[in-house]
Amino acid sequence: MLPSYVQGHWWEGTEGTPTRDASTGEVLALVGSDGIDLAGAIDYARTVGQKSLGALTFHERALLLKALAGALTEAKAELYRISAGTGATSRDSMVDVDGGIGVLFTYGSKGRRELPNVHTRIVDGNAENLSRDGSFGGQHVYERIPGVAFQVNAFNFPVWGMLEKFAPAFLAGVPSIVKPATPTAILTEAAVRVMVESGLLPEGSLQLVCGGARTLLDLLDMRDHVSFTGSASTAASLAVHRNVISRGVSLTVETDSLNAAILGPDVTPDAPEFAAFVASVVTEVTSKAGQKCTSIRRIIVPVEMVDAVIGAIGERLDSRVTLGDPRAEGVTMGPLASVEQRDEVRRSVQALVSGGGRIVHGSLDDPTVTLEDGSNAVAPDGAFLAPVLLRFDDADCEAVHEIEAFGPVASVLGYTDVDDAIRLANRGGGSLVATIASYEPETVARIVEGIAGYHGRLLVLDRDDARTSTGHGSPVPHLVHGGPGRAGGGEELGGIRAVKRFMRRLALQGSPAVLTGLTGQWRAGAEIVEGEHPFRKPLSRLTIGDAVKSAEREITLDDIAHFAEFTGDTFYAHTDEEAAAANPFFPGRVAHGYLLLSWAAGLFVDPAPGPVLANYGLDNLRFLTPVVPGDRVKVSLTAKEITPRENEEYGEVRWDAVLTNQRDEPVATYEVLTLVAKK
Repeated sequence: MLPSYVQGHWWEGTEGTPTRDASTGEVLALVGSDGIDLAGAIDYARTVGQKSLGALTFHERALLLKALAGALTEAKAELYRISAGTGATSRDSMVDVDGGIGVLFTYGSKGRRELPNVHTRIVDGNAENLSRDGSFGGQHVYERIPGVAFQVNAFNFPVWGMLEKFAPAFLAGVPSIVKPATPTAILTEAAVRVMVESGLLPEGSLQLVCGGARTLLDLLDMRDHVSFTGSASTAASLAVHRNVISRGVSLTVETDSLNAAILGPDVTPDAPEFAAFVASVVTEVTSKAGQKCTSIRRIIVPVEMVDAVIGAIGERLDSRVTLGDPRAEGVTMGPLASVEQRDEVRRSVQALVSGGGRIVHGSLDDPTVTLEDGSNAVAPDGAFLAPVLLRFDDADCEAVHEIEAFGPVASVLGYTDVDDAIRLANRGGGSLVATIASYEPETVARIVEGIAGYHGRLLVLDRDDARTSTGHGSPVPHLVHGGPGRAGGGEELGGIRAVKRFMRRLALQGSPAVLTGLTGQWRAGAEIVEGEHPFRKPLSRLTIGDAVKSAEREITLDDIAHFAEFTGDTFYAHTDEEAAAANPFFPGRVAHGYLLLSWAAGLFVDPAPGPVLANYGLDNLRFLTPVVPGDRVKVSLTAKEITPRENEEYGEVRWDAVLTNQRDEPVATYEVLTLVAKK
């Protein structure tokens, strides 16, 4: 029996469904969850898991993600070995295993660079002043959900599919329960075992249920989030579950997707875009044996290019694809994940043929690959299917826009003009990704505008990025993965956006002091502390609200003229009195904004060596009031936010800076960013 990992222990059921080697048909394990305590697993996550993750800061959790990625990297050889049994070639395993590890590394990096080093709260946007005197305001923040992230994964990506959901949930501080698909659960279990045995996982942060979990949604409520990847029919049943409708369970769904690749009308057979387009199609048809939710299903090309495209794809398939057991040398495409999946794909292809398509490359027959000794490299009990390319002479046949054959299958459609290509692409009813191959900016712009509302991601493929593109079928953790309509309407990944999907936005209201205390960001009107210059304080002594107020400095015409000559910034508003006076924004010659910022730094900087190591930028700079000769300016600088770097001897300090004139009118507002030593 393939074990589950619940409530901190490995657990085995007594009955299960056999999972088989995709190439040989050999039984690898029984997968079942009869008798498992699902209610106990959920309670364990909500209590133990929430507590252990909540005790860590975002940066600490990010470092753990990086360490977990390292542990999985060390175990890659074993994970690849197990992955081969699911039908994956080494290249397929790289997409799944290395891709999942890459997600952990990315979120480990983004968590430390883009999130505060606090336990659970993320400030969202700027504060809102809600009173005339500034004594009452509001601030949006994100707080982690108080329950569990329950993920239901498809069979095609047993490692990546788990980790792309786990990483942002973990970084948010939310424990996960993973339910893998039975045909490839052996690989998910192996990856989870590596993570558990690393000793890095906080208690209760990750649990694994191998086998059925049909009643789990009955046990969830508004505290919890469900991420589902799978069939549209199952997703539909989840969406109408009473706990989703009436108890507020949050649900993210990724389902079917008839992704398209569109060849622009400007592309000829000798153009670089043509070669890149054909290579992309073949890659997507054969990678993971076409079992990718992002695979190209509809190849949309100009009518006059249909024959050329079919010929080029067929030639590349014949020359580049060797079908067989992925453990055999020279094999470039393995079997489908199971015999049942292969049979389902065959039925889908037959439905496509009945719906108006005709097979122009490949067949549904059992494939034969003859070795030198005359034997067949394809075992009779394996789930093998050679790539199949269909042609639809009538591009409006309903079947090609409705039926997804989830395997090494794609269909070629001809379009008459760009508007027709847009219409055909959108007939898929919403998809995860589409590729546009064109080197004509106007064409690309028209297609993007026409199909953007129907797709989650658009890849523009041309000669400039053909070598560096991550590809049509490869979601990256930095960008959103998901799509509208039949693709499910959900979003996963997307950098820190994905972390916030395991959190809820909350509006806080109160005085500046209250908002400062709750958000960890100083607000105007809250207490400030003057005395020792804050630049003399290391991070260990610096506190929110530490401030310095400068003396005044008068601006002269000579100062303005010197700055203009010295920098070369001789814009008329600084050098020509008459022209400046004609400008609706200025009363006459005015000081350069950057002159004022330079003077402000001179007014607030403590010059002696100390804990401030570097100034590395300004944020949110606005020039508000013109400064003319004779005006006097001063600056107030207040420690707004302090972010220690978890694994460094310094941290980041964000300072609120306000430059005012002699009438106390704000001249400029901005935030100064510095690196400050901890001790």
